[in-house]
Amino acid sequence: MISLQDILGGIDGECVLGCDRAADDGVSCLAADSRTVSEGDLFVCIRGLNFDGHKAVRDVVFKKAAAIIIEEGSDTGDVKDAIMDAAEDAGIIIPYVYMVKDTRRAYALASCAYFGNPSAKLKTIAVTGTKGKTTTTYMIRSILENVGIKTGLIGTIETIIGDEHIPAKNTTPESYEIQETLAKMADRGLHAVVMEASSQGFKMHRTDGMVFDIGIFTNLEKDHIGAGEHESFEEYIECKSMLFKQCKKAVVNVDDPHWEEVLEGHSCEMVSYGIKGEGIKDEGMKTPDYMAKNIQYFKKEGILGVGYDVEGRMDAHFSVNIPGLFSVYNSLCAAAVCDMMGASPEKTAKALEKAMVKGRGQLVDVSRDFSFMIDYAHNAMSLRSLLSSLRVYEPKRLVVIFGCGGNRSRDRRYEMGEVAGDMADFTIITSDNPRFEEPEDILNDIESTLSKKTDRYVKITDRKEAVRYALENALEGDLIVLAGKGHEDYQEIRGVKHHMDEYEMVNEVKKELGL
Repeated sequence: MISLQDILGGIDGECVLGCDRAADDGVSCLAADSRTVSEGDLFVCIRGLNFDGHKAVRDVVFKKAAAIIIEEGSDTGDVKDAIMDAAEDAGIIIPYVYMVKDTRRAYALASCAYFGNPSAKLKTIAVTGTKGKTTTTYMIRSILENVGIKTGLIGTIETIIGDEHIPAKNTTPESYEIQETLAKMADRGLHAVVMEASSQGFKMHRTDGMVFDIGIFTNLEKDHIGAGEHESFEEYIECKSMLFKQCKKAVVNVDDPHWEEVLEGHSCEMVSYGIKGEGIKDEGMKTPDYMAKNIQYFKKEGILGVGYDVEGRMDAHFSVNIPGLFSVYNSLCAAAVCDMMGASPEKTAKALEKAMVKGRGQLVDVSRDFSFMIDYAHNAMSLRSLLSSLRVYEPKRLVVIFGCGGNRSRDRRYEMGEVAGDMADFTIITSDNPRFEEPEDILNDIESTLSKKTDRYVKITDRKEAVRYALENALEGDLIVLAGKGHEDYQEIRGVKHHMDEYEMVNEVKKELGL
């Protein structure tokens, strides 16, 4: 157990009820979900999108929570009354009630204290940006592991602790889960952790209380703007920028036009990377610290890749078996970070050559006559970036199979239809995660803009049948891209997640067709 004083000591606030309880009383555990509260726990009331934890205070009092953290607000009096009434009804002592301005931040700080500030025991690396976070984290982990630095990972696909792989729920988990995971990593002898740091994670204060050794900015484009996400692009930038006020060093893509906005007011040492260096406006920085040049795209049996040289703080040549210009940026960033952590160019090169991330530019061995790729591109921006990067390989036809998720903004469907019409030679519109919408309605929305651009498309609702159609009608030299789901291993229909692993599905169709 840890004392209440040790948990609340670093959190600004005041006791408003039960203040006569001993400050060194022990707390069994932390909880932000009233359903998980047990006797002796500290419960944090969080105002969420679908439920306000303050409405559950009666329940947690009856469960004999030792303490409750509440948030200042117009309903503070009602919350306090509910706690006192519940204690009286239950015939128990009023719990220690601590009031703060922001319970999400308090939850993060309490979690850090509860687990003994585990991030201080590890080299911590956080990656933020619109695109490239997942691939970059895997590349960094691969390089560090290759040089003997045991490294954990927290991200969109999974959490990795040594040999343990845990499927992810959120890109950046809740603060308690982050700290619990970091504590496990430290206990198991890991030396470093690399994690994806989403704008939502910063907005929800999930990493508050941590100081990162290295913070990374990959790029920024308009995304995640809307209900339940960010109110505006300005807020999106502001949330991304939070990382650079809680890290020691920043590794920044200075080719991105928004890098100065994201770094505004930063308190860390900055290291730059890029290809063109056009984003640098400071006269004292003519080129990036790590600059890629002599970029060459290559094709060989079953592989599309890219190679390049690096100059500046590193003199090296790297080759990556993941296609596209974005692979240059992701691998260059990873190489820069690992160079700063002592990895040699030779070991970095070996690790990058083997790098592969599920559902990110993942090539499937289907036929020697054409190429087949699975990618997570699930909005117009990422689809445009992907297809433009693949054009440099000069396929006979660039064929794209995609759909859009249900119960999400319809604008995404129209935009992706336009991109496919502009950039693909042939499109197969299919179902993604329809959720509670009719799949055909989603396909029709996509078609409404696609059909204005081209008549070279078909609609096939069943995703597996769409893949079958693509393989049956493939031409020699084609490059077929199955976009939208990437690493996901399910399809969500009417609230039920049905198993659907794209890699498995493509290989099933391949076997059924005798390819």
